[in-house]
Amino acid sequence: MRAFTNLFSAVKIKSELLFAGILALTLTGCASSQPVVKLFQEATVIKASAAGRPLFEYQFAPTAAFKPYIFQLYSPDGVAVLRDAAPDHIHHHGLMFALAVDGVTFWEEGKIGGWEIPRQTDVRGDGITQQLDWRNPSGATLLHETRTITPYTNSDVTLLTWRCRLETPPGTNAVTLSGHHYYGLGMRFAPSMDGVAVFQNSRHQPGEIVRGDERLAVADWVACTGPVDGKLVTIAIFDHPGNLRYPAKKFTMAAPFAYLSTTLNWQEPVQLKAGAPLDLCYGVAVWDGKMDANQIEQAFQCWLKSTQTP
Repeated sequence: MRAFTNLFSAVKIKSELLFAGILALTLTGCASSQPVVKLFQEATVIKASAAGRPLFEYQFAPTAAFKPYIFQLYSPDGVAVLRDAAPDHIHHHGLMFALAVDGVTFWEEGKIGGWEIPRQTDVRGDGITQQLDWRNPSGATLLHETRTITPYTNSDVTLLTWRCRLETPPGTNAVTLSGHHYYGLGMRFAPSMDGVAVFQNSRHQPGEIVRGDERLAVADWVACTGPVDGKLVTIAIFDHPGNLRYPAKKFTMAAPFAYLSTTLNWQEPVQLKAGAPLDLCYGVAVWDGKMDANQIEQAFQCWLKSTQTP
């Protein structure tokens, strides 16, 4: 723990310098003076980079996992912050989106889990768009999703917008969306963050204890800071005001492993009806160093200006 504290002190000056860049980004707009993002599509993965540095790797057609997901996400200095398919929870895949549909889980995998099947994937200059069929173990389509991932970047922050539109498939009048308290857009962090990750959120409240180290806090954004490869990084998820039940509950846990997700308050199931799609919009940001609440709030406000409507 002392070594972790020393890391916080060592990066304090760098974090203060980063704030000037983030503030400038906020005042001038997210899209200004950013390097061109390049997307490279391979057999099953799409890699995003800018100015010669990696941003993320998206497994759009994974051969082993039950869902497409962001396999790896990088800080501006190139630190890889995610963990995929940890032995203790093989279904934890980097940065992923999943919930339950009509009682079928798309979070857990195996015989009880459903599949998010890619139907079409388009890579354009401004991002990735993917059509997904959510199928139960018998192969029936329960839900249709249109997913869009749009990356932004500058020298101070790696930022992406994750949008999804959820709709009933043809011939289905309604489905029920539900799940455990951690279902939603979530990410498993590098093992060096386990047990020492520090969380903060826009409401400055720790939230309710669910079990053990697991908490749920109502907030506009939630962030996690911890050490990876001997360096501190901060990762945040932003909620959009246009989302259902905004601001929704944010799930955090540091032990026995570090995890973060934004939920839709799944204690209250949602009925999704034909012709009434559910649009969701989230932001994910990664910095090198420890960011304080004011810095994260500045970036959050900048991101909101870039999204317009969900």
